Amino acid sequence: MSEDPRLETGSSLERATADAVLDLARRAADVDGVEAVSEAFRLALTSGRGEVTHVLAYAGGSLAGYAARDGSGSAELVVDPSSRRQGAGRALLRAVLDAGATGVWAHGDLPAAKGLAADAGLVSTRELHVMERPVRDGDDVDPALPEGFSVRAFEPGRDEQAWLDVNRLAFASHPEQGSITLEDLHERMAQDWFDPAGFLLVEDTTATSDGGAHPLAAFHWTKREVGSDQGEVYVVGVHPAYQGRGLAGPLTGLGTAHLARQGVTTIELYVDGDNTRALATYRRAGFEDAAIHVVYGPAPAP
Repeated sequence: MSEDPRLETGSSLERATADAVLDLARRAADVDGVEAVSEAFRLALTSGRGEVTHVLAYAGGSLAGYAARDGSGSAELVVDPSSRRQGAGRALLRAVLDAGATGVWAHGDLPAAKGLAADAGLVSTRELHVMERPVRDGDDVDPALPEGFSVRAFEPGRDEQAWLDVNRLAFASHPEQGSITLEDLHERMAQDWFDPAGFLLVEDTTATSDGGAHPLAAFHWTKREVGSDQGEVYVVGVHPAYQGRGLAGPLTGLGTAHLARQGVTTIELYVDGDNTRALATYRRAGFEDAAIHVVYGPAPAP
């Protein structure tokens, strides 16, 4: 009979330990076909920033699993494929719930994750759709924007605060995206994949701000990992004052056109299951569900 895993909890990790966690996550992704640790938690691992509680599970002296909870109450966990069905997943789940997690991600909603959540009495509280489509002939042509709007690339050192302001308003009810800070933005801009040419800003050319600049109405931030033939609709946002002005469709097309010109063969995106407007926009653009990520949490009170 195997012994219960030994848990270690802390607010930061040494670099060697963080690297061991990332290696474990890569092994799990190779087996599961889906990443268990999202970008935000990977960045927290490598930078040591943020209000994150890290939990490490050890079995027989080896790292068997990892879990983390951030300041919003969101949590993730992963167990090494060689250490599964030995209690590490249950122990990690209980640890992050005891640490204040209000929801735990199950990326891909795999059967093992469903079973673990059910055993803990958790239910699905949120769905995140992973959608994708192949690049098609003609995708490399920019669509026309409604009259009174123009598009340009993000300029580092100039556009950070304007983008943060619009992002905060556009994602006011979003538990992760809407809380991004300037430091978070700079951290993403420092990644190998960041390309300001693929960070597209749509401005209202019929108005000017106090400083004489055109107000930022919307944006489409694309992402392409170095050497990858897959592109991503990373973040798309519209200022609430400009919603319903016909920007959603062209905004999507601007980003896909940029990615198509970079030579990608497929484009993916992530969208919340309750965002029916965005789901409809992306489905009209040819995107289809490839996977669904689920958040499991306590059942809401009746």
